[in-house]
Amino acid sequence: MCCPSATLAVWSSAWLHGAAASDDALDALLAWGEAHEVVAGDDAAAERFDLPPSGRRPATPVQLLAALRANGATTAQLVLPVPGDVRGLGGGGPFTEAALRTGEAVLFPELGYGVTPLPIAEGLWRWTVYRLATPAPPEYTGLAEAEHALTDAIRDSAGALQTLDVARERPGVRAELSARLRSSPRLDWPGGTPGRSLRVLQRAEEIGAILALANADDPGGALSASAALQRADALRPLADAIRAARRAAVNEAVRVFADQADRTP
Repeated sequence: MCCPSATLAVWSSAWLHGAAASDDALDALLAWGEAHEVVAGDDAAAERFDLPPSGRRPATPVQLLAALRANGATTAQLVLPVPGDVRGLGGGGPFTEAALRTGEAVLFPELGYGVTPLPIAEGLWRWTVYRLATPAPPEYTGLAEAEHALTDAIRDSAGALQTLDVARERPGVRAELSARLRSSPRLDWPGGTPGRSLRVLQRAEEIGAILALANADDPGGALSASAALQRADALRPLADAIRAARRAAVNEAVRVFADQADRTP
């Protein structure tokens, strides 16, 4: 699967550009949880987005969408940060810290704000809006480039694991993989989402499920700490490529919705 931030980025962009109804955008979030609330992470976000701070009665995603439109948002950008790779977050500060904790966020670059999701109870997600500490530099990876890099990373990781002798198939691995994929939320995407973006997201989901199994407690028969460390090093480029592919697929969909709106008379 991808993540709640991907759902918000694509659907909010489709809605902002007239390619989706607000009810459909809100319904898409329900794949992740039956309830969503929105708060401000700082005074600037509270004032600009007319949102309550954390600890007060939260707002709803309806109010977030309305605030995005009222503030002139025109695009969104998915970021999937990890320690050592915080590109696109606009420097340090509370937003960067929150995005690293969740591993995902949505940027609204022209506004200078970002949103992070966090599950806080069964079926309940809290979205927090932050002002960026510094402007986020543009981050763009072409979808074809990201897809090619994912293919290369799959090949290189497989070769490295075979060399380390930790790629032996364990019993029941196909059933584990199928179960993991079936347990992923069934996501809807707006009409007009590029087919190639959807294909890359699906491929990234499948490879991500395989990677999760490879990182399980006794993956591939890696019995020693040194072998486990070597395995992690071998798989890190694949994890990076999966994140890059997901970002590129979502951000390409956002770009297409914006371009379609620009061409509409």
